[in-house]
Amino acid sequence: MRKHFTPLFTVLCLQLALAPTPAPAQEETPTLPALIRRVKPSVVAIITYDAKGNSLMSGSGFFVRPGQVVTNLHVIEGARRVEVKTLDGKGRIYEADGALGIDEEGDLALLNVPVAAERARQTEMTTDVPEEGERIFVIGNPLRLEGSVADGIISAVREVPNLGQIIQVTAPISHGNSGSPIFNMKGQVIGVVTIKITNGQNINLAISSSRVLALRADGSVSFEELATRRTRNPAVQNTETAAEWSYKNGLNSLWLGNYDSALNYFENAVNKNPNRAEAWMQVGYCKVKQGKSREAIKAYQQALRLRPNSVETYNKLGDAYYFAGNFKEAITAYQQAASLRPDQPEAFYNLALAYLEIGNRASALAHSRTLEQLDAHLYRKLLRELER
Repeated sequence: MRKHFTPLFTVLCLQLALAPTPAPAQEETPTLPALIRRVKPSVVAIITYDAKGNSLMSGSGFFVRPGQVVTNLHVIEGARRVEVKTLDGKGRIYEADGALGIDEEGDLALLNVPVAAERARQTEMTTDVPEEGERIFVIGNPLRLEGSVADGIISAVREVPNLGQIIQVTAPISHGNSGSPIFNMKGQVIGVVTIKITNGQNINLAISSSRVLALRADGSVSFEELATRRTRNPAVQNTETAAEWSYKNGLNSLWLGNYDSALNYFENAVNKNPNRAEAWMQVGYCKVKQGKSREAIKAYQQALRLRPNSVETYNKLGDAYYFAGNFKEAITAYQQAASLRPDQPEAFYNLALAYLEIGNRASALAHSRTLEQLDAHLYRKLLRELER
């Protein structure tokens, strides 16, 4: 038997059929308070003590793995005992068993903290380079005010040889924030607060999380042994150790952007130990910053004689040629870096810019396509240059 439908019923069916399908609900971006609640349990407060039990310094840190806390090396300098307090609930104090890993140049220490796995809320870290103007927030222990939060933006990111990215932020930083994690608005750690400079205004610096991820547990060192090792007087040591002392002081000046002071230390380092490639590379870097590109080229070439397959040095040599206006020589240096590490994006970004300078847009575009597969952030940055 045939079914008969009224005109009204037919119209209703058509309306239902033509009605737009509801869009799937989009995941809401977490608010800053929600992000803070999520990541705060991964942050710790740190207090250090001397051999007599007197407090030395307060700082901050965060769990990277269960039982492993990252902080600044200078936070634990000279300490014989280190206490770590968690910020979850009412908090709980643990005594660190020593340092599992040390990165002197990056001013980082990996502490061994006997915390039950369920209480160690490790952080998520990202190696993505943040962009200028990007919002961030910091959680730490400024002036022993545990768990204090400050927010701001990324004001600059710069690359320093043998250190990686140095991140400058506007978030207020005080004593005790050393070792604090800097979070992006996804709740990922992008860097570790390291230095505060007061010179009319605050310049707050951090080392990128890429350096933190490279820090590995390679055997426990007691705080007693670490303190003894780091308090020796360089004046009574051999020439090689004195060169190392000069090199480290040069890095400290480099952190602060004081290139004149840094250059003095690095030149002293190469005079005492002319066989250290890293010191020659830092001499070249400071010379470039001073606008002395031709002198920088000689320093980089010396570094390459000592370490012929250094990708970073070839990239920096290319930069020196680039700033000297010798674009063909810059391209040759960048090509050498790319051939040594075809998975490293920096060389392809540099090549594209150098080809643009000599008017070879086709080669610049070819390298941009390679860069697209390697690093989305650098690729977007390059596109902005290509669109000018």
